[in-house]
Amino acid sequence: MNITSIAFGAAVAVSLATTAGAQELKYANWAPPMHTINEAQIQPLADAIQEGTDGAVTLRSFHGGELGAGPADQFVRVVQGTADMGWGVHGYTSSQFPKSLILELPGALPLDQPGYAALWRAFDEELNGEYPLTEVIALWASEPNILMMRDKEVRTPEDLKGLKMRVAGSISAEAMEALGATPVQIPMTQVYNGLQTGLIDGVISGASVMSDFKLNEVVGSVTTGPNLGRLTFYTVMNKSAYDGLSEDAKAAIDEIKGEKISQMTEEAWVATADAALNAARESDSTNVIDLNEEERKAFDDALSEVTSEYVAEVNGDAALAAMRGE
Repeated sequence: MNITSIAFGAAVAVSLATTAGAQELKYANWAPPMHTINEAQIQPLADAIQEGTDGAVTLRSFHGGELGAGPADQFVRVVQGTADMGWGVHGYTSSQFPKSLILELPGALPLDQPGYAALWRAFDEELNGEYPLTEVIALWASEPNILMMRDKEVRTPEDLKGLKMRVAGSISAEAMEALGATPVQIPMTQVYNGLQTGLIDGVISGASVMSDFKLNEVVGSVTTGPNLGRLTFYTVMNKSAYDGLSEDAKAAIDEIKGEKISQMTEEAWVATADAALNAARESDSTNVIDLNEEERKAFDDALSEVTSEYVAEVNGDAALAAMRGE
């Protein structure tokens, strides 16, 4: 759904409600309360707002989709005012974020470079228009994607042929198709059951999901090494709600938003991923396969056209160059 088509009246209603003196801001979190997002981002935002306004404005988080089920609807939920603030995965609504999604492409960014900095380098000139009717609070990326399998071992692209792989959006779907797998797009909240029942054979995502969504209980094999891209995320605030805040509340949010909270969030994501992958290495029930340079190259070569074709399709050369700092 393209957000620019949402009725202006909804934004006006939110503005009136906000200026009428609402003191509690609502943050929509579709993930469980123990997810990394809570400690990494929601709590620091809540602390900053409360301290910056001496408690006159607070931020309350609603976990597990309490403000509405469905991770794919997060951006719309904020624009329509169901939540004042919320986070989401760009890939869940791919058509809304064509250039932001460039960072998810295989090989778009070296594995050791932070995603949040790349997104903010491109934001003002290339990405800003993809976030209408909102104030962008954070943009960040996950740790690099790996392959997590139910009961198969993947060492070559051929090992994926015919397997059903859960993907987060169109980018990872095209990557899996290029490797011969069948992409299955279901929310991360349904992946545990999908792996457990055999609905899917595996998932392409960052290692943090093994602990954040307890996939360590149903993943038997992990493959690391190839540059399979990474997931990207956003946190946005309803623009009318933001504009209706007191000067103190605005200043408190302005102080932490942007690269500051984005870096904090991404670094927490990576720390969670590192811990989850280390736990997998130590586990008797999970086999971690680290591909060597030659083995990685087979994947990189198979995926190179996915990246070049997508960038050309969305006229994204300038966005990719900005993300890379070129």
